[in-house]
Amino acid sequence: MNRFATFISLLLLLGCSDGSSDEKPKTMAGIIDAAGPADWREPNPEQTLYMLLESGTVVFELAPEFAPNTVENVLTLVANRYFDGLSINRVQENYVVQWGDPQAGTPQRRIHELGDTLTAEFYRDAQGLDFVTLESRDAYAEQVGFVSGFPAGNDGSRAWLTHCYAMLGVGRDIAADSGNGTELYVVIGHAPRHLDRNVTLIGRVIHGMELLTTLPRGGAQLGFYETAGERVPIQAIRMASDVPESQRIPVELLRTDTPTFQNLVESRRNRQEEWFVDPAGRIGICNVPLPARLIRPDDN
Repeated sequence: MNRFATFISLLLLLGCSDGSSDEKPKTMAGIIDAAGPADWREPNPEQTLYMLLESGTVVFELAPEFAPNTVENVLTLVANRYFDGLSINRVQENYVVQWGDPQAGTPQRRIHELGDTLTAEFYRDAQGLDFVTLESRDAYAEQVGFVSGFPAGNDGSRAWLTHCYAMLGVGRDIAADSGNGTELYVVIGHAPRHLDRNVTLIGRVIHGMELLTTLPRGGAQLGFYETAGERVPIQAIRMASDVPESQRIPVELLRTDTPTFQNLVESRRNRQEEWFVDPAGRIGICNVPLPARLIRPDDN
């Protein structure tokens, strides 16, 4: 932990922020309320996807720093309207929501620019990343933290995105290179970190997660729907940049490279709300919230 984070942690443990004993300890809600405009960022519309369901819109932020070729494939699929009219086919309790073509591989669904296989991007070189380290004793990585707002792990030479709640991944078969982006999933349950470095992760949900987590669970093996009538239709998937600006969802994300975010992490590591009797004093990468909010006219 850096000196600033250590200082904040000690202050929170003492129940004050500036040495004053009568000041209330900081909570996550208080930190977010006090965050200034510089603490927030808007996602790049060229790297943001909208999935339109009958129930509403799910928004994804993509992570080309970790999976540039897979992200490019997915953007090509979206540009060719590949996902329009397909469906969510699998909802497994405490695990994933998965969508794509139930009859994958049929000629009418092929995109000629793409092959059936793509070299897996399970991890990348750790060098060159602006890695914001989280002090945490992690079971699956030597070090964990955040890169451009995404939860990540590394072992000194390799870095990878972690399978936390709301992360977006690419389905594959047995072969490592069998996932080309035509089948995608989102983690909706307890973080399946055993999948780290075994599946290509390409982003995360930043808005509309409840539209996925509340879907009926599939009754077949692995949570697949048993009949076509149970599948959830996907009306369309579009890049945010292809949506008129006036119709975009005005979401912004708390930056993970600021003192405000360090304060938030420490507030979650050492819970100061009145309800808590024995704060843990520790935190895991998938227990760190990544706040998003809708922009109000008076926020800027």
